[in-house]
Amino acid sequence: MVEQDLTEKAQTDEPQAQEPVAQEAAPEEEPMVSPGMNWFVLRVASNKEDSVRETLLRKIKIEGLTHLVNRILVPTEKTKTIKAGKQKITEKKLYPGYVFVEMKLENDGRIPQDVFFLIKETTGVGDFIGTAGRPSPMSVPEIEKMLEASKAPEEEPAVKMDFQKGDPIKIKEGPFENMEGTVDELLPDQGKVRVTVMIFGRATPIELEYWLIERADEA
Repeated sequence: MVEQDLTEKAQTDEPQAQEPVAQEAAPEEEPMVSPGMNWFVLRVASNKEDSVRETLLRKIKIEGLTHLVNRILVPTEKTKTIKAGKQKITEKKLYPGYVFVEMKLENDGRIPQDVFFLIKETTGVGDFIGTAGRPSPMSVPEIEKMLEASKAPEEEPAVKMDFQKGDPIKIKEGPFENMEGTVDELLPDQGKVRVTVMIFGRATPIELEYWLIERADEA
């Protein structure tokens, strides 16, 4: 943030006027596609997505090829599970085995030679999707979906539940095991689901941890 210069203390009793504080400009959002470039899909070895990305970014910077290759992305998603009162947050790749590269091609559609060899000599790298030497650019809808998925995941994601209000469910474990009911309310912050089951002939609402139930049509 641009800091305001401190005005020297007045030598007289009269206060000196201070310069107005300059406001920090909001960071500009990067365009969907940088001018002269396009997005391409690079196949990589499973579980090597992050290391490939970090290696390529480092080598591109060292070799001074940032004018040919810009962003390299590995979209991820954070999910939270709660079991027996314990929380666990995991991060998974949304496109395992792929890395997305924004780069500039030659006029004939080929990868610039310096970039081609830099990428091919990186451990864990396969081929770009497309014909040999001429990768196929991603479509606009594909780019939009990938960039949306690439936004920084929430630090405290909500529990992901595959249930909706009114869904028929079956209880898998606990004192109500094998009983069936319907979903009344999802409580993702607590990792619980409020369901209604029949107990002694009466509809009774109970709260259960979400992993204790399953959809009745999948049981």
